[in-house]
Amino acid sequence: MSEGVVGRAEDVANIVYCAGATQDGANTYNVVDVRLAPGTPLPDFTLERNVYTTSSCGLCGKASLDAVRTTARWPIADTPPVRVTPGLLAGLPGQLRAAQRVFDRTGGLHAAGLFSPEGELLDLREDVGRHNAVDKLIGRALRAGELPLSRTVLLVSGRASFELAQKAVMAGIPVLAAVSAPSSLAVDLAAETGLTLVGFLRGDSMNVYAGEERLDPDAGTADPDRARWASR
Repeated sequence: MSEGVVGRAEDVANIVYCAGATQDGANTYNVVDVRLAPGTPLPDFTLERNVYTTSSCGLCGKASLDAVRTTARWPIADTPPVRVTPGLLAGLPGQLRAAQRVFDRTGGLHAAGLFSPEGELLDLREDVGRHNAVDKLIGRALRAGELPLSRTVLLVSGRASFELAQKAVMAGIPVLAAVSAPSSLAVDLAAETGLTLVGFLRGDSMNVYAGEERLDPDAGTADPDRARWASR
């Protein structure tokens, strides 16, 4: 769904493990065949990314921005307005960390959390890769018929890469916050699509790179002087 191939759970007829995935015909249980439902169009194989689909590193530059613009099903700019405060955002990393049960046992996982505009934790997923954690959130919402996630805030435990911004846009999520830095292409995509992008969300300090109209710098408990609106 986050790649724009499907838009609802019914678009996928079935997913089965691919027998014979190795030269000796063994099943690695790491390769699957996906059969789309009748009438669901195949992806555009004329794109540069025409060999395999991955949940992390994708295309770069203008081709990526154009692809997201043409495949996004729920334009963020058209969704009902969502307002959050710096104080509310400042409290989200603590909530996310407190709910990371597997991280407590391993110390080696990323997390992605969906929050309401009021700061309620709606869902959380952990994974070795932060891209996969976000895909788990979106996949659950897809199966539950909850897309678009137009009344949510997505928080990730690492950097805000272009791919994570893409996934947020494709799911209709209006606010993406990260505890570390965004990439320049993620900032470009956020500005292009109307996504609110917050980085370096640590303590009561944060940088706002795009979509600042959804944040009220004078409200909440965070110090307004430390909610820095980053210049592009």
